[in-house]
Amino acid sequence: MNITVLCGGLSSERDVSLTSGLNCAKALSKKGHNVFLLDVFMGTETPAERAFEEWMDFSEVTSSIAADAPDLEAIKNIRGESPDGFFGKNVIDICKKADIVFMALHGANGEDGRIQATFDLMGIKYTGSDYLGSANAMNKSITRRLLMADGVKMAEGTHYTSADYKSGKTNEWNSFPCIVKPCCGGSSLGVSKANNKDEFDAALKNCFKFEDEAVIEEFISGREFSVGVIDGKALPVIEIIADGFYDYKNKYSGKTREVCPAEADEVSTSKLHRAAEKAFASLKLNVYARIDFILNSADGEPYCLEANTLPGMTPASLLPQEARAVGIEYPDLCELIINKSLERF
Repeated sequence: MNITVLCGGLSSERDVSLTSGLNCAKALSKKGHNVFLLDVFMGTETPAERAFEEWMDFSEVTSSIAADAPDLEAIKNIRGESPDGFFGKNVIDICKKADIVFMALHGANGEDGRIQATFDLMGIKYTGSDYLGSANAMNKSITRRLLMADGVKMAEGTHYTSADYKSGKTNEWNSFPCIVKPCCGGSSLGVSKANNKDEFDAALKNCFKFEDEAVIEEFISGREFSVGVIDGKALPVIEIIADGFYDYKNKYSGKTREVCPAEADEVSTSKLHRAAEKAFASLKLNVYARIDFILNSADGEPYCLEANTLPGMTPASLLPQEARAVGIEYPDLCELIINKSLERF
């Protein structure tokens, strides 16, 4: 097949996306596919009619994730011409030329349904959830409403805008400790734990550097787990054991330990599986996703943290580890995602 692997973009998770994309491109190339790795924002000088003519060797190409989120304004300046337009040169034409686009994008303008909606209108096939499921899962406030309405447990919470902060409305919140996180962010960027009013104020200021809406949730003490879901069925549970707060640096610095399959009892595992599959259906997700949970130490119940419609595919990512636990190696996982996505079309 001719496959465009789409990555990069202009979200705070750009570096993670580039690494996911490169890994997917390498794996699919090894499986014998004609692969074109494409940064959706930077674009390429290669015209669509030549995109799949020459075999691209990714074996010697490397990518890494910096300790801090990328400087997006600097990225815009690198592209130079038409920095305000999202799609780079030849991107749409090359995606049209492909049999399918492997979506290795993370964060805004990639995981939020906008590109999916664009591709639907243009008749371009792509991997993963459609625009509706993507939008539902990307906005954590909407995720909360949909999941809680369907009986998936989530921590008590609310959401505020930057305007609420300026007006003083955020002073209404008085439950500590709590978690403050951007409404539509990923990779734990802008996420903070606040133990009191002063820390809460600092956490909101930090959060609003990333976007104008914040989700606030009561802190739940317990073990953290993640459950991959493919075609509506849960994969083995993985436990995340972080060295300190599970932030962006800890996620990608190698300081976090993952155990898969998780050392959890049968009852807890079953609860996590059921909750993940229910969340997948409630959010109207397609093909694959990863659902994150805290197993509350107080009542033994799983509380959903968020859903990821385009889970990371980096060497440190969770979904490939879960797939490997049931005998699905990384290249086969990439092909499985493509085949399940083609079935949807």
